[in-house]
Amino acid sequence: MLDETQEDCMRIERVELIELAVKLRFRFETSFGAEQETSKVILVLHSEGLEGYSEVAAAPYPGYSSETGATCWLALTDYILPRVMGREYDTADQLLSDLAPVRGNNMAVAAFEMAFWDLKAKTLNLPLWQLLGGVRTSIPVGASLGIQDGINETIELAQNHIELGYRRLKFKIKPGWDIAPLKAVRQELPDTVLTVDANSAYRLTDIRVFQSLDELDLDYIEQPLAHDDLLDHARLQALITTPICLDESIHSPADTRKALQIDAGRVINVKVARVRGHLEARRVHDVALAFGAPVWCGGMLELGVGRAHNLHLSTLENYTLPGDTASASRYWEDDVVYPILDANDGIQQVPEEGPGIGVMLNRDLIDTLAIRREEIRV
Repeated sequence: MLDETQEDCMRIERVELIELAVKLRFRFETSFGAEQETSKVILVLHSEGLEGYSEVAAAPYPGYSSETGATCWLALTDYILPRVMGREYDTADQLLSDLAPVRGNNMAVAAFEMAFWDLKAKTLNLPLWQLLGGVRTSIPVGASLGIQDGINETIELAQNHIELGYRRLKFKIKPGWDIAPLKAVRQELPDTVLTVDANSAYRLTDIRVFQSLDELDLDYIEQPLAHDDLLDHARLQALITTPICLDESIHSPADTRKALQIDAGRVINVKVARVRGHLEARRVHDVALAFGAPVWCGGMLELGVGRAHNLHLSTLENYTLPGDTASASRYWEDDVVYPILDANDGIQQVPEEGPGIGVMLNRDLIDTLAIRREEIRV
C-alpha cells in the first residue's frame, strides 16, 4: 500500500450531485421486493482542476438498508458536505475524522469518501488499486440471479450464465422459493460453484430449510437471518456445515471481528458503501484476513462508476472468492462511463485507462438521464 501523504493536500472546492432515472434490462427480484426501473446518484468531487467520481449505492426503497438515494442526498447536502467544503485533506483518515459526528449514514459518507479516493489517486497519477494496496488486476466474477417465475426458467438462466463463463452463480431465495429450485439446479449443474442469498428472509426456526440446503454442496449461504443479528447466526452456523456468509450484519471492522470471533459466519461479503467507504472496507478485509476468513465484493446493481470502485477494491489480497461485479451490459443497455466494464470468460480486468478508477463519465448520457441536480460550492 502506498503512502497517501505523498502529495500536498486537496481542497474540497465543489461537489456535483446528479440523480439519474435508469432501467435494468430485466426485472430483478429478491426476498424484499423486485425492481427494474430505478434511480442512481452520481457524485463528482472537484479539486484543483481534477474530478473524483463515485456512486451512491443506496436503492430508492429501504429494503436492503435503511438508507435510500433520497436520504443519502439529504445527508450529503445538509450534514456531510457542510463539514468538509473548503477544507484541505491529505488522507481518508482525516476526512473520516471530520465526519465522525455524522452517526450512521454509511452509504452517504461512503459516496463522498470514495470520490475522495478517486481524486487522491489522480493527484498521484496512480490507478486506485495501487493506492489501496491491491495485488492483482484480473478479477474472477460471479453472477447474481434473481428469483424467477419457475424452476425451468431458473435452470435455463443458470445454464446461460455458465456458458458466459461466470465462476460462481448466486441465487436469491425466500421462504417457499429455496430448496426445490436449488435441488433442480444442482442436479443439472453438479460441478458448478453455487451459493444462495436470503437477504435476511428467514428465522432460526427455519432450521430444516438450511439443513436441506446443507446437502447441496453450496459454497456458502448468505445472510440467512436478521440484518442486525450475530448471535442467531452463530447458533445456525453450529448446526450446519455450509459456511454462512455475512452481508447486512457487517457495518464495520468491529462487527467483522465480533462475527468471526463467535463463529457467526465464515465468509464476509464486503460492500464498500455499507461499511462507510474504502478505508473501512480495507480494514474489514484485514480483520477477515487475520481470522483466515475469505471475503468477496458484493454488488448493489451499480452503474459503471460503482462497478469500477468495486473492481479496484477486489484487487486486495483476501478477495479470493468471485464477487458480484458481473458485466455492465448484463444489467444496462448503456452505461454512464466508458470504457464499458464487461467480463470476458468470467474475468473482469480492472480498468486502467488512466489514474484513479480508470473510467470517464459519459456526460451526454448523464444529461439525458438526469432528473435532479445540485451543485455545492465553497
